[in-house]
Amino acid sequence: MWLKHLSLLNFKNYQESTLTFIPETNAFAGNNGAGKTNLLDAIHYLSLCKSYFNPVDSQHIKKGEEFFMIQGDFEKDDLPSTISCSLKKNQKKQFKRNKKDYPRLADHIGQFPLVMISPNDHIIITEGSEERRKFVDNVISQTDNQYLDTLIAYNRVLLQRNALLKKAKAEFSLDLGLLEVMNLQLVSIGEKIFERRKRFMEEFHPEFIKYYAYLSDESEEVALLYESPLHSESFLNLLQLNLEKDRILERTTQGIHKDDLNFTIHDGMSLKKFGSQGQQKSFLIALKLAQYAFLKKNKHLNPILLLDDIFDKLDANRTKKLMKLVADDEFGQLFITDTDALRLRKIFDEIAHPIRIFDIQGGMIHGEL
Repeated sequence: MWLKHLSLLNFKNYQESTLTFIPETNAFAGNNGAGKTNLLDAIHYLSLCKSYFNPVDSQHIKKGEEFFMIQGDFEKDDLPSTISCSLKKNQKKQFKRNKKDYPRLADHIGQFPLVMISPNDHIIITEGSEERRKFVDNVISQTDNQYLDTLIAYNRVLLQRNALLKKAKAEFSLDLGLLEVMNLQLVSIGEKIFERRKRFMEEFHPEFIKYYAYLSDESEEVALLYESPLHSESFLNLLQLNLEKDRILERTTQGIHKDDLNFTIHDGMSLKKFGSQGQQKSFLIALKLAQYAFLKKNKHLNPILLLDDIFDKLDANRTKKLMKLVADDEFGQLFITDTDALRLRKIFDEIAHPIRIFDIQGGMIHGEL
């Protein structure tokens, strides 16, 4: 699977641009702020129906314009597909495949799998557990549409239970019958999510360890642990044991919506506290490469790989090892951004891998370098 053409109209800082790619490696080179990352984000839109960086679709319309449109021509299993995404101000986002609307955006997720590695990924380490759950859920959702539907159903019941708890505090009375119904619904759905996450981690963790060992020359010991209260207690018991706490706080304090990933380095030390910037970046890259391997195995094709500002905070040895790895036949089409076109050319000449480099200046494509 690969992306052959990309067209943008009024998207972020681009007025109108069209690019033609090669199946191997394509790079966008230019100064900071030129619009390199916006091109990667456009590709991300076409794959996952949303921006990687900003969930507010209307904010991606170029200033002064009324709409944006992105279109990509993919080839998958030797069959062409044209994917388009458009949005007009104050209207619903439209997504089409070969000019036919999708009944639901969720039906598109996973059709053209993609992995993005970006400096923005640091929030997976530095921010709260929600970011780490989101990472796990996004990976699984690209291979399992039912999982996405199950997540939506869980969050709907969770909101209803929380609303009931708020109402109970305001009215000094809790409808225990209704609470029991909601508990059973939450447990039934939540246990499915827990079991799916467990299976995912069993498959994902060995790939992560393999890629981190490769990047670090096996010089550092890291671990990735799936933490959930459901490992040691049934979900129903957790809800019953924490009812008084839930009533006081007016929200559901236990459940799979509290799951987390624990990142450690050097025999159990917190990666967030004790890992260097280079080690943290290597950890994140290993996470994303393991994501790539998971998608490839489950989708039976090579996803597209996007590398945004990948050379920042990586030493020369790890950079070269990474480029040699992703240029291998195990990986498919690759997109990279960098401020230094000569560096890109040198690296890919050394590993004898084809690369097409686009010169990006102020939201415009100034030919190839």
